[in-house]
Amino acid sequence: MNTAIYPGSFDPITFGHLDIIKRSSKLFEKLIIGVLNNSQKKSLFTIDERVSMIKDVVKDLDNVYVLPFTGLTIDFARSCDARVIIRGLRAVTDFEYELQIAQTNRVEYPEIETLFLTTDLKYSYLSSTVVREFASYGGDITKFVPEEIIPLIKDKYK
Repeated sequence: MNTAIYPGSFDPITFGHLDIIKRSSKLFEKLIIGVLNNSQKKSLFTIDERVSMIKDVVKDLDNVYVLPFTGLTIDFARSCDARVIIRGLRAVTDFEYELQIAQTNRVEYPEIETLFLTTDLKYSYLSSTVVREFASYGGDITKFVPEEIIPLIKDKYK
């Protein structure tokens, strides 16, 4: 099976992430959204909350699955029998970091490719950090995230 993973922290998932997910789901028979549980980071949402939110917003995409993981992305890709790691790029600044990681992964496991997709221009400024910042001050986040997760985000900042 033609399987790819799209890893990230998704804290929270944004329209930019969804753009990459929807486009990737058309390229592969199976797309696994890998939700990273990074103990080094202080997340707004727990791993279970993030997995649940993503499952809710991708429920209409039949070939998309959501799994939590810890550790190296390349090891997660191997455990899923994925041949491709999808990485979204917003700007040139993302590319330098992502290229370094992709090249390191290639040295370790040359059978797994990294595919870079640029997000739609209308989301090129958008990040989970921007969403959290706006939400923390009571800002309007309706242009940033799916409506079904807005109440969950607002609850975190009560």
